[in-house]
Amino acid sequence: MAKGIREIELKVLSELMKNSRVSDRELAKRLGVSQPTVSRIRNKFEKEGYIKEYTYIPDFVKLGYNLMALTFIKRSEGSRDVSSLFKEADKYAAKMGFDTVMAVSGMGCGYDAVVFSFHENYSAFLDRLREIKQFPSIDVEHVESFIVDLTDKGLYRELTFSTLADHMLMLRKTSR
Repeated sequence: MAKGIREIELKVLSELMKNSRVSDRELAKRLGVSQPTVSRIRNKFEKEGYIKEYTYIPDFVKLGYNLMALTFIKRSEGSRDVSSLFKEADKYAAKMGFDTVMAVSGMGCGYDAVVFSFHENYSAFLDRLREIKQFPSIDVEHVESFIVDLTDKGLYRELTFSTLADHMLMLRKTSR
């Protein structure tokens, strides 16, 4: 876990995962180090690819998305390489507007790809599901979805990286 990263670097990364808008000066103050130290670490992480982008996680319901879906795809034997399929799907999405956050190949539970998406309502989700099943070159054998109602106030934990950031620090402490 985070091999080759010093303790202070891990703390900087953890804090940036919690709030990427924090200034280097404020971050240095929180961590008890100099601002140039924080700036040097941030620049190193950007250069080495530890930080891919700075972003925020919006309130999806306020943006009009009431459902989040994980759609698991099983492709037929002998179907094309999934990376070329996703490239093709990206071209399609650019034209049609696809609510997909992530689409990746993998393995588990008998499936070999998963699509992570947000939708205004169930009808919009079904429209996307039909598109996935009928996408010309995917050659879908089976599809199943897990749908989350984002308006449900009983959610255990919302989408955030703060918990993962704290977990990375905890792992470092327990591995000593």
